[in-house]
Amino acid sequence: MEFPKFLLGDNTDYPTAIFIIHTEYPRFIINLENDEVEWLEDFSKEDEKELEVEAENLIEQANAFYDREIARYEE
Repeated sequence: MEFPKFLLGDNTDYPTAIFIIHTEYPRFIINLENDEVEWLEDFSKEDEKELEVEAENLIEQANAFYDREIARYEE
């Protein structure tokens, strides 16, 4: 099964939180309420250096995805 690159998620146990799930490597979940990121991968030291460069870009993409989805709901 293929998934979109980003998915929106919510949970009634966290009524004010909105989660964006990044389904491609490196997989992560970001909580837009507090910008906390949970990585779903284990990284080596070499990976961590590369991740620092890529993480900012991926988080910006996640936020752009959220903005786009919300704009579509408002239409």
